[in-house]
Formats: sequence, structure tokens, C-alpha cells
Amino acid sequence: MTDTAVIQEHLPYTLDDVIGARAKIGLVVLASDYTIEHEFRQVFTVPGVDYYQARIENSNSVTPDTLADMQQRISATVQLILPGHPLDVVAYGCTSATMVLGESVVANEIKKVQPHTKVTTPATAAFAAFDAFSAKRIAVLTPYRHDVNVLVREYMIRAGYEVPVFGSFNQESDPIVARIDEASLISAIQSLTEKTAVDMVFVSCTSVRLLSSAAAIEQSLGIPVTSSNHALAWHCLRLAGVDDTMSHLGRLYEQTLPVT
Repeated sequence: MTDTAVIQEHLPYTLDDVIGARAKIGLVVLASDYTIEHEFRQVFTVPGVDYYQARIENSNSVTPDTLADMQQRISATVQLILPGHPLDVVAYGCTSATMVLGESVVANEIKKVQPHTKVTTPATAAFAAFDAFSAKRIAVLTPYRHDVNVLVREYMIRAGYEVPVFGSFNQESDPIVARIDEASLISAIQSLTEKTAVDMVFVSCTSVRLLSSAAAIEQSLGIPVTSSNHALAWHCLRLAGVDDTMSHLGRLYEQTLPVT
């Protein structure tokens, strides 16, 4: 049978910039995390602002040792995100590991691959959020076990914040943490704030689902509320120069970066 197909190669084309035209953001996601991408998709709706993620191997059990163990894999994971192309911002998606390792350690690992990028972590983003509201007294809610909670509270105090009230679900399994429902979060936050005066509430852990509830909880409490994912997504946008307001996501999304 004679092949009569017409083959056309080297066809002319033109280019435009649509994907990532305003900002390209890299996100390192824990292999065990069910939540962060789900919540980021609710924030990254601005045309031309896109994020690209890669998953880092980690343990389902959140302990100081398993958190620290991730350091050796951060750079290799960042290398999987648009290899060879510069990113405007790279975010490392683990709050407790950041506080175990230190923000500077995480930043150094990321900059081995993306030397010119801006770096953020949930801790870095939370502190920027606190500063945007000049908040010093922070109510903290986590899902972590006791020894991780101690490290988190001490890290925040060393960073210059007061933590007069701290609560935890004491659960070290990410898949379970991702299923903690809105009613449980609201009840826990109310318990923490009903007798202790604070400037702001921070719910730590990228596995916790709070983003879509933040604005409603703020209206009830009368003070700003943020979480690891809520603050991290906001900080990524602001570091990338995207200052669009998204009031439906809460008071933080009406704020620009604090002057440092």
C-alpha cells in the first residue's frame, strides 16, 4: 500500500506569554500532604500567576527527627521544578520542619538550585502576616505531638512574638490531620481565645484545612486569623509583586507586605 500522507514540518508559529506571565512560583510539597495544593488552588486564580510543585519524601509520622531528616532532600526536590528556569518565589511547604531546621537552613538549600529566587516558608509567611497587622500576642493551634509543639512555641518566642495560649490536637499523622473538620477547628480556636487576649490566631501545619473558613472565623472573633497555607499563599503572591486583594479569603489578603 502506497503511503500518500502529506508531511509538513517546521510549520511557522508565534509565541505569547500566558502561563506564569506575572509570576512563577515553586512549591515544595510533603509527600504525605493532602491539603496544601487543594488550598493553593483556591488562591491562585489570578491570570498569569502560576505555581509549580514537586513532592519531597517524608514520613507520615511528624517527629523532630523525621522533620530534620528532610533537609538532605530539599535541594533535589527543588531541582524537579521547571529545571533550569528561574522562579520568582520558591516556598517550602512544611511549618514544623522549618522551625526544626531554621528558616535560613531551608533558604540555603533552596538557593543551591534557585540562587536568585525569593524564598518563603510557612513560618516566614506567618511572621510576615503577624507583622502586617503589628500583631505580637499570638494564639497558636497545631495538630502536633508535644515535643514538636515545644519546638514550635520556642521558635516563635525567639522570633519576637508572645504565645500566651497554645493548643494542639496532638495528632502526628498527616492523613488524619487533613480530615480534621471545620467545626473542630472553630471550637478549638474559640477555646483558645475566649479567656486570653491575643492580637491574632495562627493555625500551624500545611495539612490543616482552614483557608476557606478564615474570613468567617475572623468575623466571629474580631481579630485576624491565618494558617500555614493561608499565610504561605499570600506571602508567595506578595513576594512575587502580586498585590491583588482577595477580601473573601480574609483580612490578610487585603494587606501588602510589611515594611522591614
